[in-house]
Amino acid sequence: MVRLILVLGDQLSHGLHGLRKADKSRDIVVMAEVDAEATYTPHHPKKIAFTFMVMRRFADELRADGWTVRYAKIDDPDNTHSIAGELIRRAANQETAGVVLTEPGEWRLIDALGDLPIPVHMLSDDRFIASHADFDGWAEGRKQLRMEYFYRDMRRKTDLLMDGEKPEGGKWNYDHDNRKPTNGVDHDGPLRFAPDPEVLSVVQDRYGENFGDLEPFWFATNAADAQASFDHWITHALPQFGDFQDAMLTDQPFMYHAIIGLYLNAGLLDPLKVCQQAEQAYRDGHAPLNAVEGFIRQIIGWREYVRGIYFREGRDYTARNGLDHSRDLPPVFWGGKTKMHCMDQAVGQTREHAYAHHIQRLMVTGNFALLAGIAPSQIHEWYLAVYADAYEWVEAPNVIGMSQFADGGIIASKPYISSGNYIHKMSNYCKSCAYRVQDKTGVDACPFNLLYWHFLDQHRDKFKGNPRMGNMYRVWDKMDEAKRDTVLTEAAAWLDRLDAGDPV
Repeated sequence: MVRLILVLGDQLSHGLHGLRKADKSRDIVVMAEVDAEATYTPHHPKKIAFTFMVMRRFADELRADGWTVRYAKIDDPDNTHSIAGELIRRAANQETAGVVLTEPGEWRLIDALGDLPIPVHMLSDDRFIASHADFDGWAEGRKQLRMEYFYRDMRRKTDLLMDGEKPEGGKWNYDHDNRKPTNGVDHDGPLRFAPDPEVLSVVQDRYGENFGDLEPFWFATNAADAQASFDHWITHALPQFGDFQDAMLTDQPFMYHAIIGLYLNAGLLDPLKVCQQAEQAYRDGHAPLNAVEGFIRQIIGWREYVRGIYFREGRDYTARNGLDHSRDLPPVFWGGKTKMHCMDQAVGQTREHAYAHHIQRLMVTGNFALLAGIAPSQIHEWYLAVYADAYEWVEAPNVIGMSQFADGGIIASKPYISSGNYIHKMSNYCKSCAYRVQDKTGVDACPFNLLYWHFLDQHRDKFKGNPRMGNMYRVWDKMDEAKRDTVLTEAAAWLDRLDAGDPV
């Protein structure tokens, strides 16, 4: 009997587990563009367009390879507009033995597809280096689940940048060398590709009111173009990537970053292969060790680690709120007027490109949200909505755990917070800001300076015993009492203006 082989929009890999277990001569591949997936969060229009384009091109590749594909476009009048509904519709059209699918990357879909009225065989997603069992085995019995130690095991497992049993160069991590500011960029950014105008038109009609600019659209939409984009980055940007991966410059959204998260997460690129290609660049003398190690750590370290955390911690992870923050997400995150140049830059390029690099997400928008006490569920939903590379398995641990400390310290040993000085050090944003980063108090004081001490004071009972935060509290305690009172009063007044919806 025929089996239905489900391929989701982030599973566009020819080596997908479900496809490997299928019989091309008999089984039917089911793919569908559905409103339920396009609207469960208000996705950036570029994310929706990218997903539809890559799905359509992948379906064409499957047909060319001899597969039978039943594909529902978003404007198909018979479209039921849910993945479950499409499977049931296709099953009703012929006698079927059931559905074979590769495990989705979100609990929401796992639960929905596990409750179908037809037999379902769910296979593991073995495109990842660490299986759930691998990660749980590593985590079992550990008091702290720190990424650094998991990363070292992944290096040993993959043999990437290893010199026998030791790390290449004698150190596991060269992050200390990767924190240099810069005054300019001599890289022209990622390769750009022509879009499918039919998809752009339908996305504009159906989802054009969502936050984000649909055009210009330049993402790669098949594996060959994604690989070409990565090759371009290896040649032109990898050598500088390490030194400047934390740097930020006005109107320079891409710096030396690879911009491949969306391609990896959709299945167009293989994580191990891109790491091996970067390693070869080091072996060939094309790129320095700190750049290559930093890139590989992001893929086999951080990316694999957060997936392990997401599935290990379970369905309630996104609802956690360890600091009891409850402030509503302010308009600045949706492009509301702001005097904060760093926020304007980070949100502005997010609107334009559905992209911001990791420091902009962690130390600008994330830092702001944490210091301002924004409800973690709301900032989680924002990140999930606005970035083209965002899927819950990768986004939620980065936000709930790393950025907002809402998981109580499972991922981070302390909150990732800073005053304006960090942004001043790593960017040129402060030069164009209406606020003065040098001012600690007063009408022109950088809000990060005020909110930083306000946060520490508000959460003193929770963090005063944290060994990594003791020095911060010692500095606060040594301040003149009148100055502390001024800081707290001005921070509270600034937050009141934020709550009132005033431009800040």
